[in-house]
Amino acid sequence: MKDILLKFQKAEVQGYELYSFLARHADNRNAEILERIAQDELNHYRILKKYTGVDVKPPFFSTLAMKLLSFLLGYTFVVKMMELSEKKAEAGYETVLNEIPEAKKMLEDEQIHEDRLIGMLEEERINYIGSMVLGLNDAIVELTGTLAGLTFALRVSKIVGLAGLITGIAASLSMAASEYLSQKSEKTGKNPLRASLYTGVAYVFTVALLIFPFFVFHSPYWALALSLFDAFLIILMFTFFVSVVKEESFRSLFLEMILISFGVALFSFLIGIIARAVLNIEI
Repeated sequence: MKDILLKFQKAEVQGYELYSFLARHADNRNAEILERIAQDELNHYRILKKYTGVDVKPPFFSTLAMKLLSFLLGYTFVVKMMELSEKKAEAGYETVLNEIPEAKKMLEDEQIHEDRLIGMLEEERINYIGSMVLGLNDAIVELTGTLAGLTFALRVSKIVGLAGLITGIAASLSMAASEYLSQKSEKTGKNPLRASLYTGVAYVFTVALLIFPFFVFHSPYWALALSLFDAFLIILMFTFFVSVVKEESFRSLFLEMILISFGVALFSFLIGIIARAVLNIEI
């Protein structure tokens, strides 16, 4: 029982550390709720300490990793990840209800935390996640297909990379402008300029990662392979991010983006083969 309580105690002190950290970096509305939850976590820690008689510290590396992720992916992502641990804590406290009188109140607190967490979050990057998906997904679908087609049609890495760079920059500007006009005409409540910036930045970031291998590898086929691997990693990480903050199925999102992106790449590769054979162009 003491081992079980020490495990809960460590989770509570880590929750206190992380919620306090997020509260210091959130806006006033969210900071107040995060700070109240942090204090609940600290109270839980103190109750458990009465039974264990031991002071514990939060796990250093996982706590540091979550703090870094809050800067990279936003505090919404981190809070949603913590929400999953809140659900585990609920199940855990149910197992010790008969041993610890305060466990019932602690369980109620965890359930209240979950309800508050679900309704509290308002972060700009989450409101514009649709714009980021548009830029990222369009860049992957368009550029993987373009690079695959050009690889077999031209067969020179740097020329393929240069063509991809020009295509990518032009397409990113076009996409950002289209998103601006779309948000302005539809009047969704989002700032059209910010929406276009999120779309354009996501597009350019993806373009940079996809064309980079063509300026490093002499063989265009190795460059294409690494570019497709980069696309796979981008899809993997971004769909995980979206699935967490939007609470959607990771598997369905990931499979959809992979099948579309790599299906277009394969089709474009075949077009490159046909175009080279029909037009009889040699470089």
